[in-house]
Amino acid sequence: MTKFVYMFDEGNSKKKDLLGGKGANLAEMTKIGLPVPYGFTLSTEACNLYYEDGKSISTEVKFQVLEALGKLEEKTGKKLGDPSNPLLVSVRSGAVHSMPGMMDTVLNLGMNDDTVEGLAKLTENPRFAYDSYRRFIQMFSDVVLDVDSYYFEQLLEETREKKGYTSDPEMTEEDWREVIKGYKEIVMKHARRTFPEDPKEQLFLSISAVFDSWNNQRAIVYRRLQKIPAHLGTAVNIQSMVFGNMSNDSGTGVAFTRNPSTGEAKLYGEYLINAQGEDVVAGIRTPQPIATLQYEMPEVYQQFIDTCQLLEKHYQDMQDIEFTVERGELFILQTRTGKRTAQAAIRIAVELVEEQIINKKEAILRVDPDQLNQLLHRRIDNSYERKQIAKGLPASPGAATGEVVFDADEAERLAKDGKKIILVRSETTPDDIHGIVAAQAVITSRGGMTSHAAVVARGMGKACICGCESLKIDLKSKLFKVGTTTVNQGDMITIDGSTGEIMLGEIPMIDPQLSDQFQVLLTWADEERKLGVRANADNPEDAKKAVEFGAGGIGLCRTEHMFMDINRIPIVQDMILAETYEEREEALHKLLPMQQNDFEGIFEAMGGSPVTIRLLDPPLHEFLPDKEELLVEVTKLQMTDINSKDLKEKEHLLRKVRQLDEFNPMLGHRGCRMGMIYPEIYVMQAKAIFYAITAVMKKGIDVKPEIMIPLVGHVNELKEMRRLVINAGLQVQEETGQEYNYLIGTMVEVPRAALTADQIAQEADFFSFGTNDLTQTTFGYSRDDAEGKFLQAYIDNKILPKNPFASLDQEGVGKLVEIGVKLGRETKPGLKTGICGEHGGEKSSIQFFHDAGLDYVSCSPYRVPLARLAAAQANIKNEQKQRVIERQTILNL
Repeated sequence: MTKFVYMFDEGNSKKKDLLGGKGANLAEMTKIGLPVPYGFTLSTEACNLYYEDGKSISTEVKFQVLEALGKLEEKTGKKLGDPSNPLLVSVRSGAVHSMPGMMDTVLNLGMNDDTVEGLAKLTENPRFAYDSYRRFIQMFSDVVLDVDSYYFEQLLEETREKKGYTSDPEMTEEDWREVIKGYKEIVMKHARRTFPEDPKEQLFLSISAVFDSWNNQRAIVYRRLQKIPAHLGTAVNIQSMVFGNMSNDSGTGVAFTRNPSTGEAKLYGEYLINAQGEDVVAGIRTPQPIATLQYEMPEVYQQFIDTCQLLEKHYQDMQDIEFTVERGELFILQTRTGKRTAQAAIRIAVELVEEQIINKKEAILRVDPDQLNQLLHRRIDNSYERKQIAKGLPASPGAATGEVVFDADEAERLAKDGKKIILVRSETTPDDIHGIVAAQAVITSRGGMTSHAAVVARGMGKACICGCESLKIDLKSKLFKVGTTTVNQGDMITIDGSTGEIMLGEIPMIDPQLSDQFQVLLTWADEERKLGVRANADNPEDAKKAVEFGAGGIGLCRTEHMFMDINRIPIVQDMILAETYEEREEALHKLLPMQQNDFEGIFEAMGGSPVTIRLLDPPLHEFLPDKEELLVEVTKLQMTDINSKDLKEKEHLLRKVRQLDEFNPMLGHRGCRMGMIYPEIYVMQAKAIFYAITAVMKKGIDVKPEIMIPLVGHVNELKEMRRLVINAGLQVQEETGQEYNYLIGTMVEVPRAALTADQIAQEADFFSFGTNDLTQTTFGYSRDDAEGKFLQAYIDNKILPKNPFASLDQEGVGKLVEIGVKLGRETKPGLKTGICGEHGGEKSSIQFFHDAGLDYVSCSPYRVPLARLAAAQANIKNEQKQRVIERQTILNL
């Protein structure tokens, strides 16, 4: 026979998967002798059986519940439904992972017209008894009978007003009797049944309701946000009631053993005298700070302080504790690990080490790497009201306020005038880079969280919202509409890149605060991690930021971003539009010193750390004007000024744009394919790198360059491009007399490169996996189209477990990474391998890369601290797994 029901003294904290977090903690507190009202727990297995049986409680589970109820009655000396000495219980949910407020609770169960009178006589407090009865009717009817609580609150408010009261404690026994009568009429009207008087019927209906709440809408949404598996189910805890609303020496409250906002080691919380738990939550009465309890009930306060210290030391973490005081006696109803801000999480972890409660490794595991984003970007002051008008994808964290601008050139101009602006576009291209640089933040109505706008904004540490399809952008009129709201160019808006919210007006910001504990924790992480952490940086400013955040080098420097400077675009376009080799060489000759200057700044900023430079990757047409816009301009000129010089130039430009235009640019003439056809472009870039190396080395600064050839799919492509780079280096070496060491490698971003990595490794000194494009080419998804059109539906409908562009698809794309590493090192055992896609800054992907044996991950500068922490956690978790395996091996022997 399967055991589905456990008394509190039959469990412990290790049975969390079975008893849920709340049930396991109640059992553990009972075990260590704390004053916990006794009870029992229906396991998560009982919940899953409930759903398997078509949302029905099985006969076996009912039998075990009644058996446990008998033990509870024996322990308390009270009996459910006994008018002379009634047992009242609470029925609460208790998921494996904390889901505060997401599921349902019923308090005071067991009350009816008979037991309320018995309770009144026993307590000699009829007012309290009838107050508890009306609370039970309201809560049970809301949770179990699906009667909206509004009807009960409305009647209660009307009664208070009629009697001239301002709060519930003023209500008398007779007042509550009157309210109860009205409540039962509400039940009959809206539930079309009488209120159930049988306590056992109440009990099983409440258990079913709590099981049902596992799949209510808010619980489903919360699980999705917190990545909690849907199959776990919830436990149900049946616990004997204690009453904070019995008298003025009773009360209820919630407290944290440390401040959940700052992490300060000081009791933090609030309580209410003569109240039950829901009064604190409902906000009908204003709670008092927990510190004032020492003046009203000094002995209880000291006992609570001692209990808090005991619980924190026992669980070795900050605790969130619910308590009730009944006639001067303290009871602990619940304890759980407290939710906290990133700032608090770091401070608590470090101080617990200093207090010798936990060790450094445990402290590292205590902080969620994703939380660090809160500390590295400005954020909105939540004490101010938000007037949200739209919501998109939270593509890059942080917050910003600025004037709306729809054009990149205009954004740059206004920024130079000292204005703060937010660039709003349907989507961005490399042509908009100067506008993104100038903007405080970026919004697009199309594209996903790894679109151009998102990737560039994250790299710059700018807030960004993508795929906000409710924005109807009118570029001609320079405005966007959301429903009936119109926002014109120049209007002020605020965005929160962490939530995807767009708000009207200016909202005050809070600057990032990097505490000493933050630096200490990351230093501990660096001691533990085996995986290197580099940054993706395209300019000296980003490189300096990367060093500031602890990057050990640059894993990806995208040279195309250097071409997008407003002063360089005309020269770049001359290069592209050149009709002859000589014309192209003339343009490249002008670009070379510009690129050299860029590389010098980056090499100097990195001070001898490795720098991986990717040669030009995107197709050339991305540096030219938009074809559709150009066609409109040509058509207008043909109608108005057929003989103008401007028309001939634009017609020539349109011909070239059409010539370069591709049906599928992702799979078209880009990366090394472009270098094969126009080798002079890569020669210029290689020479610029070598000239920069020479100049920086002459300043006494060490340089460790790594030149990366993009989009290689066949070893012969890399062989040809490797020869080109080496020859360019020899020419510069002969010219300058400077000798230097460097590596030549490739970005593995198409499946064939991974599958033939043993051949490609013959020509490569390193591999860097470009998992953004590798995900696209493996799935056959266009990233922006997928995220904007169907990917979320796939996730919602469980076709895919998560967005593969945000978190690495380990079964498919990950397998290609593993194959690439294995085959590459079979050819070259010492082959350096890294990853430079967006996945380099995502914690579960970092765990995978650690396990796959990569040497480093590379991510945006603002995600470097996250990656450092996640890499340390990956190594610690692997060590823990290994110890478990070793212990099991010894036991098996």
